[in-house]
Amino acid sequence: MPATGPRPLRADARRNRDRLLDSAVRAFSQEGPDVTLDAIAKDAGVGIGTLYRHFPTREALVEATYRNELERLCDAAADLLDTLPPDRAIRAWMDRFVDYMTTKRGMSDALRAVISSGGNPFAHSRDRMVAAVTALLGAGAAAGTVRSDIDPEDLLTMLSGVPLTAGEPARRDQARRLLDLLMDGLRYRAAGES
Repeated sequence: MPATGPRPLRADARRNRDRLLDSAVRAFSQEGPDVTLDAIAKDAGVGIGTLYRHFPTREALVEATYRNELERLCDAAADLLDTLPPDRAIRAWMDRFVDYMTTKRGMSDALRAVISSGGNPFAHSRDRMVAAVTALLGAGAAAGTVRSDIDPEDLLTMLSGVPLTAGEPARRDQARRLLDLLMDGLRYRAAGES
């Protein structure tokens, strides 16, 4: 008998799971790790039993919420490249990266609780992000709009510092300016251009 994996979720169950994850990211980011699971379920428009069917523990919900945000960020690279020129796709992805890091910072206490209980929500984060940035930079270099000598990990390191300025809404403009400066440094310039 062939081995089978978990059955795919029905459409309504998938919608409920997605609503729970959206509610959880808002709740953990805004209210911290002590937000009640009842409040998350209520915000998602489902009962607590539905939440527990999808996420049997608080740690499972936190980890799934973080991984979902990571997936959205990394999957956005291909989506952006499908709809925008590569250099504009890179810049749009940078904005999403800042949003992701700001959300992650808001969830930091909840993520620490997962780690202290033995979980590792960051196991594949770096690899996924490097792959997304590699695809973006490769498309930009192939189009001749982005330098070909940029190390994806260097770009991620630089990007990671930008969200430190975006913690407050009043400083979001500064983050945008920093991303624009970073993007200017990535652009290909023909020999002799200044």
